[in-house]
Amino acid sequence: MYLRMAKRVLLETDKRLLWKFVYNMGFKGVRSVMKYKKRLKRGEFFPPFLYVSVINSCNLRCQGCWVDVAAKQERISPEAMGKLINEAKEMGNVFFGIVGGEPFMHPELLDILEQHPDCYFQVFTNGQFITDEVAKKLRKCGNVTPLISVEGNEIISDERRGRPETLNKTMEGIHNCLNNKVFTGVCTSVCKTNIDDLVNEAWIDRLIEMGVLYTWFHIYRPMGPDACPDLCLTPEEQLRVRKFVVEMRAKKPIAIIDAYFDGEGQALCPAATGISHHINPWGDIEPCPIIQFATDSIHDESKSLKDKLADSPFLKDFRQLAQKTTRGCIVLERPDLLHELVVLHSAKDATARQTALAELQKMEVRTSQYNPENAVPEKNLVYRLAKRHLFNDFGVYEGFDHSQSAAPAVLQQREERELATVESKA
Repeated sequence: MYLRMAKRVLLETDKRLLWKFVYNMGFKGVRSVMKYKKRLKRGEFFPPFLYVSVINSCNLRCQGCWVDVAAKQERISPEAMGKLINEAKEMGNVFFGIVGGEPFMHPELLDILEQHPDCYFQVFTNGQFITDEVAKKLRKCGNVTPLISVEGNEIISDERRGRPETLNKTMEGIHNCLNNKVFTGVCTSVCKTNIDDLVNEAWIDRLIEMGVLYTWFHIYRPMGPDACPDLCLTPEEQLRVRKFVVEMRAKKPIAIIDAYFDGEGQALCPAATGISHHINPWGDIEPCPIIQFATDSIHDESKSLKDKLADSPFLKDFRQLAQKTTRGCIVLERPDLLHELVVLHSAKDATARQTALAELQKMEVRTSQYNPENAVPEKNLVYRLAKRHLFNDFGVYEGFDHSQSAAPAVLQQREERELATVESKA
């Protein structure tokens, strides 16, 4: 399998793009994580990876979308993005996940990416704006990998994405990338309606045959004003996806990403471990894309990005609360505690619709990736070793006891702050 993978990478990619990936994403990305680990030991904080929603607009209307895609368009300017990236680079960061909305609707996206050849960008996209011309520009940049979303067969794709002919248009974007030897990935938000079509060996084989070099199966999360909870997977189905990913990693010459498990199969949350946070199109700094609340903004000129991320009481308390509550997703498992935290910090609703707090309050408790009785360790030795050193909980869950509720801790923080306020006024 390793030899087949090496052969694919060497023969199916542009060598300049391969070098960009190996150096910018590989070597420099590893260095970013090592710097992060050193910061943690010193009691300091700055995430090694940042995810940035550069625009809220999108041409599709997906089921369960939490982004205000139909609201007045907002996008991060090239100047703001340049400042953000440069400040992050000062901390050793070189990798940025670009999300939306649909990122390729940002008219200056390619210019932004091209201005930072020493960084690496993963663009989460539906692929429908990737024409042959755009793909040629991506190849010229060399530091970009599109991660293109496929959500099922023709019928399911139209249903999931809210528009006709979705799959054909998306596949055209994938082929445009592959024809230009762009380092290309395909992802799926696995839910009830697409699990049988895409979580199978035949789909993996088709991706390999097409020339796709990596894929990502992430679990559907019911968020937003129209959460579509009927699409959620059962715990058994989530375990099925995890087992499938581990099995395919051990036998197929394609990289398979996941962001919610360490090498031993223990669950984790990237926002809780602090390995990443999210910035929305308005410049608000959020714990992750689905937690749409913020107290800090990249547009605040009074503080550096480093200070905003390291010293934010809201972000710091979020990480501590999540770490004490679950190794999974606190949004799904304990929305009540997250609601308490938002109210405690008077964090603003960072959406255009201004209903995120009410949505959070109405959320039902659901299972997430945390399933300690059914941990599935990595079978692929390379993945297991890489995760052991570069993608784990970094010790933040030390002493974690799921039998203890974190609610008293949140309430205690509230009482202490109220007492401090009273004493300061006195």
